[in-house]
Amino acid sequence: MFMNFRRIHKCQCVQLLTTGLVLCMVMVCWEELDHHVVSHMRSYTYRYLINSYDFLNSSFAINSNYHTRSNGGDGELVSYPYLINHPGKCRGGAADGKKWDDVLLLLFVKSSPENLERRQAIRDTWGNESYVWSELGASVRVVFALGVHQDVEQRSKMQSELLKEDQAYGDLIQQDFVDTFHNLTTKLILQFHWCHQYCPKAHFLMSADDDIFVHMPNLVKYLQQLLGSQSGAKDLWVGHVHRGAPPIRRKDSKYHVPYELYPWPSYPDYTAGAGYVVSGDVAAKIYQATLALNSSMYIDDVFMGICAKAMGVSPQEHSYFSGEGKAPYHHCIYDHMITSHGHAIDVRSLWQEATDPTVYSHSRGFMGNMYCTAVRVMLLCLPYYQNTYSCMAAFT
Repeated sequence: MFMNFRRIHKCQCVQLLTTGLVLCMVMVCWEELDHHVVSHMRSYTYRYLINSYDFLNSSFAINSNYHTRSNGGDGELVSYPYLINHPGKCRGGAADGKKWDDVLLLLFVKSSPENLERRQAIRDTWGNESYVWSELGASVRVVFALGVHQDVEQRSKMQSELLKEDQAYGDLIQQDFVDTFHNLTTKLILQFHWCHQYCPKAHFLMSADDDIFVHMPNLVKYLQQLLGSQSGAKDLWVGHVHRGAPPIRRKDSKYHVPYELYPWPSYPDYTAGAGYVVSGDVAAKIYQATLALNSSMYIDDVFMGICAKAMGVSPQEHSYFSGEGKAPYHHCIYDHMITSHGHAIDVRSLWQEATDPTVYSHSRGFMGNMYCTAVRVMLLCLPYYQNTYSCMAAFT
């Protein structure tokens, strides 16, 4: 029996070349691979198998808060002053001005001073309070949370434009902090403090980005069902949940968090900041947490998770609250949609399409349900839509 040594050498060369190529690819892509696979596995294991973050409360319980500053020399902590405010937004028409309206939802939209077109699109579509009242029979208050323009040279002109805008619409809530990414936690604190002081009787509080689409008819129906349920609307924090997510350590990332700020390999569970809803009792608990916890964590949805963990509140997953991605456009999706992220320029067209009465006729009946289930499977069970609705949403 003769062995073909030439063939053996060729096989060895191919194996060596293949191994080298794979190693090179791993070395080149290691940072991305480590972030998306290795760090997530390590973080998830740590979060659920090793440590449940019983220590988190004491670690973040520091007297000085990121959103406050010293007043004079006495060390008293005060919040940023309001530049634009509407204290009576949630009050009724009583002559004494002290009667609270029965507000189903207080909806805070996180916006930047320069995003006038986005705010206007929201006012014309899903954020139109008159439409919600007349067509859906629900009392919803929509306000926009703002800081001051980050460019000092443009700040005065921009502030004048914001004052004119607010005079026309009366829906801007602005505090005197610089409106930047690293002040998003300050903006989150603004929302819960404003709710506590000026709209404490609202059944629900929602926080949303200004590039989000909210299917208001579906959201109102969902919230009304919760209110009418036997258990009522208590201990609710619902959205697109991130479980066991790791801090991003890459310095070139927008979401970079250094070890000095957060030394642990996993965040507490939290919902995507693009859009989530809490019940009134949870809003009150988060407000209390912001008074006691160090808010130096500038990623606002993570800070929300820290506050919730401190107060014993856990997030609940809803299949049709979007994460960081945009939901697919299809009438079988609109029938269940609550939120979709990444709509900076197409809010009006999507609103018109998603709220068309004929949308619901497509999914009615046995054949309609079968058809829409099949369509949702094809659309949602693809990796491309992993940051919007999960594959499980196709079967709801």
